[in-house]
Amino acid sequence: MTKSLVSLCGLLLAATTALSAQSLTERLDRRLDGPGLDRLLWGVAVTDLDGHLLFGRNADRLFIPASNTKLVVSIVANALLGPGFSVRTSVFGSGPVSSGVLQGDIVLYGRGDPTFSNRCYDADTTRAGACDRDPAAKLRQLAEQIRNRGIRVVAGDLIGDGSYFTPQIIHPGWEVYDLGWWYAAPVSGLGFNDNAVDFHESAGDSAGAPPQLIMTPDLGAFALDNRAETGARGTRRTFDIFRSGDGLSYLATGALPAGSAPRTESAAVADPNRYAALAFRRELAAAGIVVRGETRSTVDSFTYRAVRTSAPLAEVVSRPFKDWLYPILSPSQNWFAEMTLKQLGRQFGAAGSWDEGRRVERRFLIDSVRLDSTEFSLQDGSGLASNNFVTPLAFTRLLAYARKHANFAAINAGLPQSGKPGTLKDRFAGTPAATAVHAKTGSISGVNTLSGYVERADGKVLVFSVMANHHTFGGARMIATIDSVVVELARP
Repeated sequence: MTKSLVSLCGLLLAATTALSAQSLTERLDRRLDGPGLDRLLWGVAVTDLDGHLLFGRNADRLFIPASNTKLVVSIVANALLGPGFSVRTSVFGSGPVSSGVLQGDIVLYGRGDPTFSNRCYDADTTRAGACDRDPAAKLRQLAEQIRNRGIRVVAGDLIGDGSYFTPQIIHPGWEVYDLGWWYAAPVSGLGFNDNAVDFHESAGDSAGAPPQLIMTPDLGAFALDNRAETGARGTRRTFDIFRSGDGLSYLATGALPAGSAPRTESAAVADPNRYAALAFRRELAAAGIVVRGETRSTVDSFTYRAVRTSAPLAEVVSRPFKDWLYPILSPSQNWFAEMTLKQLGRQFGAAGSWDEGRRVERRFLIDSVRLDSTEFSLQDGSGLASNNFVTPLAFTRLLAYARKHANFAAINAGLPQSGKPGTLKDRFAGTPAATAVHAKTGSISGVNTLSGYVERADGKVLVFSVMANHHTFGGARMIATIDSVVVELARP
């Protein structure tokens, strides 16, 4: 091939690449600048796996990421903890065992295991072992181990010890109203049933009748004051549940319209450590073990410090960290993300706290991912706090880093995929992106986000982050617009 022909081929290739890039830019601009949409605050970055920016709009500006924040804690923890990381939950006794009697307190000590839960850990719920249907199953195992040691009576109290993490169990950046709901459940060393109580609700047969409310798990710990009523068919739903100041009761108010489909709502508990201890007490009783004392809790790491140096009476191991990723990334379970952030602080920082977890994240993002410190400002692990900020370009760099990491398979298995069960199942149906997108969703008031990968039919992989902030449209319209952007990325 002559030198001139080589030069001509090079020019043609460059021209084709420029035309393709221009075409992508024009198509995305047209999507983002539609009627009314042009007044919104858009943050968009599209890159290849080597970080070359193919399209950007405010790509280096800080945006509220909502649940896209979970990508950070997931990717950092996957690299540092590793997919096989697990923790133990132990039971200790504060006194000797004599003639089947534990002469002292019995202490349930958690190390941040979020998987005492009723949930699935895989999009394929038919896979053997994918789901746990009984959050008390591991507590039952602990009770059986204690019975097998010959213990039939505990002379002292039953303690739920959550001191593996620091005493601050509510994030200061969360809204007060949110604190009563599952998505803002308290974060401590012990956890049970996502630190929430489930209310199964059904409207009454006619207007004015009380709705049926069933609370599970019912540990005899909480009172339910049902002041709600059934509204006329077709009226607006105003039903709500409020937790009392002392955390010992729940008040149901408002109306459930007649004919409403039954649904389940989950309210956060106030004291997760006592909650887990109460659930454990029930399993001890079922195993024929009597606890003579009270059920108490502590977050003071010194109270039972000496007791924890002894050999445990019983112990169970959590699911591996790779299983934690699916609840974080697919159903977007906030509490799993926050437990993971505190775990990072405990394992690689000075304490199991939000501050230390964020410090570990920050150093990893700067030192390993090579992000500039001004590209992000993180407050929690889930994105519930409204003062989390990340640039779209930082997300694409983080995702490109994760894609090349040896542990990527665990992230990929946890991310929703278009066309598969999960949050993206129906979002791209009938488009070139129908099965091509692996991405994390995010939404809070005035914010919708989507960040992840597009695996195109031509074999190319694009990394993207699309964030809409401060919008006044409903979520449905914003999601449709974001999806239209991603569909353009899937076109060769």
